[in-house]
Amino acid sequence: MRAIAESLSTAPVPAVPRERELPTCPVCADTMIAAEASAFVSDNVVSYLWACDTCGYGFVTKHAFKAIICN
Repeated sequence: MRAIAESLSTAPVPAVPRERELPTCPVCADTMIAAEASAFVSDNVVSYLWACDTCGYGFVTKHAFKAIICN
């Protein structure tokens, strides 16, 4: 009978991949954590306002998504 420790893998478990990478500031390359504001542009498009905490540069990104239909 084998010991449990022998059957467990020692390889690290890969991290769950992000659906989308966090944006970085185009001026100072600092990573942004959360958007300052968001707004629906249309039924399936959301616009995000980002402002860099380090240098103050601001920019807007848009994200399109598929609507989830519930029965």
